[in-house]
Amino acid sequence: MADLAVCKSPDGVTTLGLGSCVGIAIRDPLTKIGGLVHVMLPDSKAIKNNSCLAKFADTGIDELIRLMLQLGASRSRLEAKIAGGAQMFAFQKNCELVSVGDRNAEAAKAKLKELQIRLLAEDTGQNYGRTVIYYPETGDYIIRAVGKPEKVI
Repeated sequence: MADLAVCKSPDGVTTLGLGSCVGIAIRDPLTKIGGLVHVMLPDSKAIKNNSCLAKFADTGIDELIRLMLQLGASRSRLEAKIAGGAQMFAFQKNCELVSVGDRNAEAAKAKLKELQIRLLAEDTGQNYGRTVIYYPETGDYIIRAVGKPEKVI
């Protein structure tokens, strides 16, 4: 959680335990440079002295892009996919303060839109956790969840 990684083809990146957290996968399809950030919260502005950029959708996406550009990705070609943002507990349905899964997914989509990065696919919401693997070479975002068939978006 609250981590990110970048890689070049043919490598892939993975993150475990996306409950209310969101995994944002971004790649440059030409250079096949990509990465994945596992965000826990939608917005960093309420937290002072935060040193973990990957914890928040706003700063995590910015940091992921910065590292990808350092490896040679082109800002103009970036595309994204997201997964996670579940409501893991029944009491979350009626409590705006704890519906962090929905807020994380919406914050990720808003940040991508602000940065003009195309969101190609998403697998968000529901009430189950996910483990994801992202391959920048193909753009395959593999989603695994207990008791569910594996999905590729």
